[in-house]
Amino acid sequence: MAPDHTLDEQEPKYQRRVRYKGTHPKNFKDKYKELQPERYADDVAKIIQKGNTPAGMHISICVKEILEFLQITPGQTGLDATLGYGGHTIEMLKCLNSKGRLYATDVDPFELPRTKDRLERLGYGPEILEIKQMNFSKIDQIIPESGLFNFVLADLGISSMQIDNPERGFSFKYEGPLDLRLNPKAGYSAASLLKKISLDELQEMLIENADEPHAGVIARAIISNIRKGIIISTTTELRNIIKDALKFVPHVKKDDIKKSCQRTFQALRIDVNKEFEVLDEFLEKLPDVMTPGGRVAILSFHSGEDRRVKKSFRQYFREGVYREIAPDPIRASAEECHINNRARSAKLRWAIKS
Repeated sequence: MAPDHTLDEQEPKYQRRVRYKGTHPKNFKDKYKELQPERYADDVAKIIQKGNTPAGMHISICVKEILEFLQITPGQTGLDATLGYGGHTIEMLKCLNSKGRLYATDVDPFELPRTKDRLERLGYGPEILEIKQMNFSKIDQIIPESGLFNFVLADLGISSMQIDNPERGFSFKYEGPLDLRLNPKAGYSAASLLKKISLDELQEMLIENADEPHAGVIARAIISNIRKGIIISTTTELRNIIKDALKFVPHVKKDDIKKSCQRTFQALRIDVNKEFEVLDEFLEKLPDVMTPGGRVAILSFHSGEDRRVKKSFRQYFREGVYREIAPDPIRASAEECHINNRARSAKLRWAIKS
């Protein structure tokens, strides 16, 4: 009788876990301690104390300032327009104290289920928190169910867990597909965009979306490579083209090249996700989804976003739609910036509905 291999086939060979190299491994998949904060709380705490953000996590910014302005009280109805990792969400839910209701939206099909599961394990289920996978520009579609909101928060920054995961292609620091979509199941990737964009369009995008001072040099280098038949499909391929284009430009230093890489990736991400169009639609609909006296706080991370928020708030203030707006943006404290360097570029603006 032939030997039965069924049992051997069902039991995969044991493989020892990859050794945790040092205190902060470079490869995303090797950071299993950071990716499991519930099991390695002490290790995660040490990483945060050093001013770093653990992989797979996101440290919420300006929490104290946001809560002080929103003045959330039990029984109110609110909206977290950008759920992300759920850090701001948790703090707002604490203010509601199990009385009232919070709605939250996000477009990311990968991170949203993880956040939902994490919040449910903390005791925040559908009886107090309603999570919807949708773009925050469609907030008017929630109103028939929710009623008008007493408070609204929108954190416009991209989440750290999206940036740190190479498979999402958001960062030039890691090798990965040149994607940059918040929802990879919809629209087109950054790699696809570069195949069809013209030189003038690319240069204009780099200026409008990121204020890139070397937009012309970078755009010409990218288009030149594409015309030669070179396919730019990964983050490192694009990064190397930018570095090669700028290394012979007079007075451009290594740090300047790094910043140009950051701005180029930012510009592409904004275009691929139509972030400015989405923000403009959200700001236009905002007054109609808030109660009289309702409060909105918006956290932005670059000048293009902040300009739009400031312009909208001022226009509606002049028209009497908002009775009060922030005279100047609120910045993260020096202490917070020391703990979380991603807070340095944050600007918080607020408005109160008439």
